[in-house]
Amino acid sequence: MIETRLTRAFGLRHPVLSAPMARVGGGALAAAVTRAGGLGLIGGGYCEPDWIAAQFEAAGEVPVGIGFITWRLDGMPGLLERALERGPRAVFLSFGDPVPYGDAVRAAGVPLICQCQSLDDLRRAVEAGARAVVAQGREAGGHGADRATMTLVPEAADFLAREAPEVLLLAAGGIADGRGLAAALMLGADGALCGTRFWATREALMPPGHHAAGLAATGDATIHTQVIDVARGYDWPERFRNRVLRTPFIDRWHENPQGLRADAGARADWNAALSEGRTEVASATVGEGIGMVRDIAPAAEVLKRMAQEAAALLDGGWRR
Repeated sequence: MIETRLTRAFGLRHPVLSAPMARVGGGALAAAVTRAGGLGLIGGGYCEPDWIAAQFEAAGEVPVGIGFITWRLDGMPGLLERALERGPRAVFLSFGDPVPYGDAVRAAGVPLICQCQSLDDLRRAVEAGARAVVAQGREAGGHGADRATMTLVPEAADFLAREAPEVLLLAAGGIADGRGLAAALMLGADGALCGTRFWATREALMPPGHHAAGLAATGDATIHTQVIDVARGYDWPERFRNRVLRTPFIDRWHENPQGLRADAGARADWNAALSEGRTEVASATVGEGIGMVRDIAPAAEVLKRMAQEAAALLDGGWRR
């Protein structure tokens, strides 16, 4: 066990949360992480009520949290309230202003976790009443902004120590094994939020072919791009890009997202490729940490390995 403020506050055995990966982090994955001693989060990202309800059912009686893409939640009145009625272990908000939702989450007695990509985001999270904040570097899979994990986390730790010492800090972006978890704690975080490593688990809800493509890749194979959002028809805020595996489809459109927006046939081909397993078109959404992933294992095994390795390193077991 590694005891931190995070484990004490949330009653965890390990200071690790699974990221609420949209349509990938379902109820089975979230429940597996919680049962193993971390905290699992359902990836409610795009705010699809029926999918969210099904994933809470899949989690059963295991206490899990729920994450939303904040700008998408802005257009879904009542959805947060319905989620809060389920008594989630936490509500996780990212990619938008959390302040309008802070009062409702706190009134329900549910901890608010806000993912932040800048110090300005941190200030808004504190104003929203966040119990914990996640400093997310651009190494992360899926959406992110410009800062790197190695510098954002200690700067966030210093900011919170001055301005809001009661707020917990998690690190995210490129943390895929015990070395990353130990490093996060040394940088001043109370724990880590991990996406890519839990993406590569048996419980993750995965499109055909994506696990195989991820195992064959290194961190060099990822790219921050708008292409996938344009292909899916999502109007993401300009400051965020999506880290995915680079493919010929991405190379074709990366410098010309407006051209893709105008090409209905190319967009339709991407969406068909997702269900057909053509990963050279519909590429896997992973972060730079994919280069440290060697297998598709049960989530409990992944968490156990990560925690044991981190504990050994923090206890002086590091070797060249």
